[in-house]
Amino acid sequence: MASSRNGAVNVQVILRCRPLSKEEVANGTHQVITCNERAREVTVSHNVGGKQLGRSFHFDKVFDPDSGQAKLYRMAIKPIVEEVLEGFNCTIFAYGQTGTGKTYTMEGGPRNSGEGSSGELSDEAGVIPRAIHQIFSILDENDAEYTVKCSFLELYNEETTDLLAVGDAVDQKLKMLEDNGRVVVQGLEEIIVKNKVDIYALLDRGSAKRRTAETLLNKQSSRSHSVFCVTVHMREVSAEGEEVIKTGKLYLVDLAGSENVNRSGAVDARAKEAGLINKSLLTLGRVITALVEKSPHVPYRDSKLTRLLRDSLGGRTKTCVIATIAPTVQCQEETLSTLDYAHRAKNIRNRPEVPTTPVL
Repeated sequence: MASSRNGAVNVQVILRCRPLSKEEVANGTHQVITCNERAREVTVSHNVGGKQLGRSFHFDKVFDPDSGQAKLYRMAIKPIVEEVLEGFNCTIFAYGQTGTGKTYTMEGGPRNSGEGSSGELSDEAGVIPRAIHQIFSILDENDAEYTVKCSFLELYNEETTDLLAVGDAVDQKLKMLEDNGRVVVQGLEEIIVKNKVDIYALLDRGSAKRRTAETLLNKQSSRSHSVFCVTVHMREVSAEGEEVIKTGKLYLVDLAGSENVNRSGAVDARAKEAGLINKSLLTLGRVITALVEKSPHVPYRDSKLTRLLRDSLGGRTKTCVIATIAPTVQCQEETLSTLDYAHRAKNIRNRPEVPTTPVL
């Protein structure tokens, strides 16, 4: 059954600009980005023919370099997680050039000792640990009858693996199948978790397996896309007195960064990785363009990444894109590309649904 609240909604796009690094400050690096949080506007200054010009973009929310993790989560992400507990499927994914803070935004910095058991979050905690904290806090406060499961997959060089797999299943390549219009990853394990401690441990276990490497643009560059999924099954009584199971899914996606190979210094295997990353992100851009222009053909099948995100873009999921950029003149070209992409994504319309299953 679909809720009467269902209807077309636009993909929400928020923009986050990272601060200058210590090296950039020491080198006196020129900044070209100005963020106006109140006006929800970001402006890129650039020199054309000796004239200083500015190009502005508007988004649903804008966060300047001084905005911390807690502020971003409270203002942009918290309401989305609340909708998961209302039974919606929601996706949050970070997109941007390598070295602009996508993984920091999604996962955050090191967690406090005992953070999961104490309920305290470090100032650097990212979207994923904060979402986990919020989900369990609300479920426990409401004394709800629930089951929470999670899965964690990696897409590396167009191959899908389970980051939570153990034993013989480690590094096993998983196939994607179509099931009633949905994309299913065959063999991907879903693990039942009882509390925040369990789920933090799984997040750490999976994150430690992700492929990373150092480039000239990033000390620890993610060389793969990852999808961390939390599924919540809740038992409740409908307005008609019928006992039902309501299910909400939260997909938390950390995309590998788009990369200028000449500037990143990638060679050999690193260059191959960068080429496949850029190819999948280019396909993502083509999918967004096709959806915005209402093209009769949307090239979801041209990349495994776009197959995975099919329901999040033009489907039945509420989606939020966190576009991350750098403030420096050296990254100006990639920044403008990210802003153009994110601005197009604002025009995609999804039709979220709240399915419920009667308890037999």
